[in-house]
Amino acid sequence: MYLKRFVYDRLLDWKNEGGHSTLEVGGARQVGKTYLIQKFADENYKHKIYINLFELSGKQFMECYKQATDWTPGTKRREHPLHDAFQLYEPDFIDSEDTVIIIDEIQESSEIYNRIREFTRHFKAHFIITGSYLGRIYDPEFRYSSGDVTKLTIYTLSFEEFLMAYDQSLYDDYKKIPLHSSKAEVYDHLKETYELYCQIGGYPKVVENYLENQSIVKAQGELVKIIDTFTNESIRYFTDILDTKVFTHIFFSICRILNREKKGFSEDSISEELQKLVTKDYSSNISKATCNRAISWLYFSGIIGFCAKITEMDILDFKSASRCYFMDMGLANYYLTRTGTDSRVLAGTLNENYVYINLKKRQDFPQEISFETPAFATYRGGEIDFVAQSLSSSTRYLIEVKAGKGIGFLTLLNNVVVFPACSHFNIEVSKIFLQ
Repeated sequence: MYLKRFVYDRLLDWKNEGGHSTLEVGGARQVGKTYLIQKFADENYKHKIYINLFELSGKQFMECYKQATDWTPGTKRREHPLHDAFQLYEPDFIDSEDTVIIIDEIQESSEIYNRIREFTRHFKAHFIITGSYLGRIYDPEFRYSSGDVTKLTIYTLSFEEFLMAYDQSLYDDYKKIPLHSSKAEVYDHLKETYELYCQIGGYPKVVENYLENQSIVKAQGELVKIIDTFTNESIRYFTDILDTKVFTHIFFSICRILNREKKGFSEDSISEELQKLVTKDYSSNISKATCNRAISWLYFSGIIGFCAKITEMDILDFKSASRCYFMDMGLANYYLTRTGTDSRVLAGTLNENYVYINLKKRQDFPQEISFETPAFATYRGGEIDFVAQSLSSSTRYLIEVKAGKGIGFLTLLNNVVVFPACSHFNIEVSKIFLQ
């Protein structure tokens, strides 16, 4: 089953751009990176070489690489050892612009990752590298190839992508709807589909499972498999985490913090707040360092995202990583429900998480809004769900996310309802209503 992804157009842009760079594709495990890249390669290149450094093909390529790059002092050096490595691996290899070389799970070899500059500058062929855990490249042995890499992040399916797969005719109606539409029947159908999306999320296998079986329970069972795979595989990258339950503890703690009022934080850092909760509620044996490493791992693996705090609406008082959200709605719903969150609070928290994900995407290249991460704010004892500043106009928006009846669901999907500006800050106040 093919699920259309808007990011496919970004892949085409990279192929057709004037420069010649290696494409580094990031994103959480099971978001469909490998499938989408393989499809793109098959449809846009005459020749394709696929190497997965985590599988047999990776082991075989590394043997070819070692043979091609080995050199004994005093003997003649190979003129093009990297070309020779690919020639040994694939005898029909042609170094041309019609060839694409995909190296998956690149984090398994710093030696290959550190060759990106040579791939970019010494080959006519195009290179795409990808991996589910690219956070590992922050280890000292991985060197960053500035200027030679184009980064692209693939997320789980957005609501619009889910809508296309679920009901193409409804998606077509949605695209035709003007702001403040009065078509109640279309709104009601969209509302039902959004509620379904909140329960299922956007992991491709989870969506496919639902479309095939029309069962939320079976789809969530697929989500549990993805969670288990991630946690079990993650353990091998740690020396100080012996139990996969540490990730589950963190997920539950994130949910409990999300259900609080933001002004109720006793710590400025989400890491400190989570570590305190995990230690108190689950295990006093989990050290602060271990908890912080696990949180960083979840962030770099694309499972959670950080949100900053702007104190008293002063952008100079900007504290990064003061809060965090899930990067998939199904994941958020799964853990929020398991913590016993009541339906009213659940709806509001999921809506807020949805807005966070959409703001986070707007900070990817080409960036639309300011700040390193989405941010919330406090002001005179109150709180503002999110603050966003446009890069094109420098207009600053205060975004309040509510759960209630009205036209706001369509408003969120198309644009933001803008209310009169706060003259004190020269800020326009926006409210987003969902459900």
